[in-house]
Amino acid sequence: MAASINPDGVLAGQVAVVTGASRGIGVAVAKRFAMEGAKIIVTARTVEKADHYLPGTIGETVADIRNAGGEAVAVQADLSQPEDRERLVEESLLAFGGVDILVNNAAVTFFIPVADFPEKRFRLMMDVQVWTPFQLSQLFIPGMRERGGGRILNVSSHAAIHPDKTLPARGSTVYGMCKAALERFTTGLAQELYDENIGVNVVSPGLVATPGAVHHNLITEESKDRVTPVEHMAEACLRLCHGDSRELTGRIDYADAVMEEFNLQAVALI
Repeated sequence: MAASINPDGVLAGQVAVVTGASRGIGVAVAKRFAMEGAKIIVTARTVEKADHYLPGTIGETVADIRNAGGEAVAVQADLSQPEDRERLVEESLLAFGGVDILVNNAAVTFFIPVADFPEKRFRLMMDVQVWTPFQLSQLFIPGMRERGGGRILNVSSHAAIHPDKTLPARGSTVYGMCKAALERFTTGLAQELYDENIGVNVVSPGLVATPGAVHHNLITEESKDRVTPVEHMAEACLRLCHGDSRELTGRIDYADAVMEEFNLQAVALI
């Protein structure tokens, strides 16, 4: 059956913000949520093809959703900039009147050994991968409370797991630091919001052949057999954003484990 929009899907009537939605996981999540009836706000820096060396733009993401019969708007934002974070919230509220789901997927990543890591790049990674999810959560939580609940989903990585010291390092220490901080933030926020019908979770994709992963040479001869389709990540994200928020909160999950636990089948995306 061809992929399509179901206006009466499990996210019908809800509004979702997906950051980093010009390519890769962000696009897949935005499309999958739209297929279940959500209105989508996508944000990233890339609006035109010439804006970035990797393929994909938020304009293309919105066009694909609209062409399939869904509702979506694009908000260009550099989430390392505080004024852009605040503008994203303002424009999201103007677009659809409120937000029920926040997916913090945006990332800026450099793989450099600690001894050589520049402070400027360290601060940029922490700003985008830790402070941005923290502040966007702060800014969207009041509206979720007014709407009677919501969901916050943070995209992490297996890099948050403590590494085997005997294996070759890939310069991923700072990346792992960011994701570990994001995971601890998630469980703490889930605790704070447990009685407010706002579920807060983390999900990690495993190894997905996104444009960024390919650019950073993460797909190798040794790892190519472990690559999983991006549709699996989209399905896992969807499952963690509906249902009983008390049952599905404070989780540090992995896409393949979510797929198995809930007996999910990935579907083709619009």
